[in-house]
Amino acid sequence: MDEHDLDIPPFGQPRPHGAQRPEPRGETPRHEARVEPLTANEPEMARAADPLGPEPLAPAAEANAEADLKEAAAKDTAKDAEIADLKDKVLRTMAEMENLRRRTEREREDAVKYAAGKFAKDILSVADNLRRALDAVAASADPAVRNLASGVEATERELLSVFERHGIKRIEALGARFDPNLHQAMFEIPDPSQPAGTVVQVAMPGYLIGDRLLRPAMVGVASGGPAAGVDTKA
Repeated sequence: MDEHDLDIPPFGQPRPHGAQRPEPRGETPRHEARVEPLTANEPEMARAADPLGPEPLAPAAEANAEADLKEAAAKDTAKDAEIADLKDKVLRTMAEMENLRRRTEREREDAVKYAAGKFAKDILSVADNLRRALDAVAASADPAVRNLASGVEATERELLSVFERHGIKRIEALGARFDPNLHQAMFEIPDPSQPAGTVVQVAMPGYLIGDRLLRPAMVGVASGGPAAGVDTKA
């Protein structure tokens, strides 16, 4: 390769006007636009826009896509059903625990309220004997016996007061309508002046502890009179 091929002027002489600097062989001419290489995120077909849109999927690929969508939908439905079932179980468990708490609280209250029931039932005989003593001396005119009766009566009042403090009260049966939940009929007394079924005599008083029957009242009821609750003036 000589100097004429390189178009280089002799040493000391200027380059002719309009002459261009030769491009080195093997290099890309400067007037050509360089094409930047595509990155990994840019598809090959991005160089030219496709006026027809993306290429449709093959029938097999479309069927697979539909199957995948159906499978995903089925999984979502199964998860929703499982969540609903778990929620129902949690709510049921909470309700059972609340019922257990209320039942335990009620049993505790009943245990406190009726703890003295057995003892009170055993000591009712003491109250019965006090009443029998008072009934026996009620007609006596002896001052000493009357004083003794006053002491026994005060003892009975004190015993009934203790009963009241522990939720035990006597059933007031005399003159009331017979109630099988509170009274036990021992005999009938013919008395046309009283409505039938009226308690006219108390052989042994009954008692309640709280709202429970400790002992029914042993009573005699009237018979032969008009039915209780019937207006006799009609």
